[in-house]
Amino acid sequence: MNLYLVQHAESRPKEEDPQRSLSDQGKTDVEKVAAFVSKHTTLKVDRILHSGKTRARQTAEVLARYLNPPEGISVAEGMEPLADPSTWANRLAEEKEDLMLVGHLPHLDKLAAKLICGDEAGSAVMFQNAGIVCLIRDDSGVWSLYWMVTPRMLK
Repeated sequence: MNLYLVQHAESRPKEEDPQRSLSDQGKTDVEKVAAFVSKHTTLKVDRILHSGKTRARQTAEVLARYLNPPEGISVAEGMEPLADPSTWANRLAEEKEDLMLVGHLPHLDKLAAKLICGDEAGSAVMFQNAGIVCLIRDDSGVWSLYWMVTPRMLK
């Protein structure tokens, strides 16, 4: 199974936009990453799940336009910034289909650390806004970092 973890794209400051919509730079960055992975990788997911917060939803919508997941995008419980990563670690143990989760720090950071290192207190990945981190689970249930693409890597 491949798991794609995406930190939402850059959002507007809360003082400027209480809903924290994507900034112009955030929109540009997620478009760039989505276009790259749709053209240069074999990334395919049946569905994209997001936290429900505006910045995560908007990021998921851009990714969905490029990746065309058959089951679309939807809100998922337990993906808030301070959510317990064990909830998703347990769900993913049963998951068989490739999946994309669009969320927030520190949740994504703790989830990746829990999956890769077995301990959410560590750090396994340096997430970046609008970046995609691909983790892969082998047949024995062991997770590894497979690849990562960030807006800074792309022209």
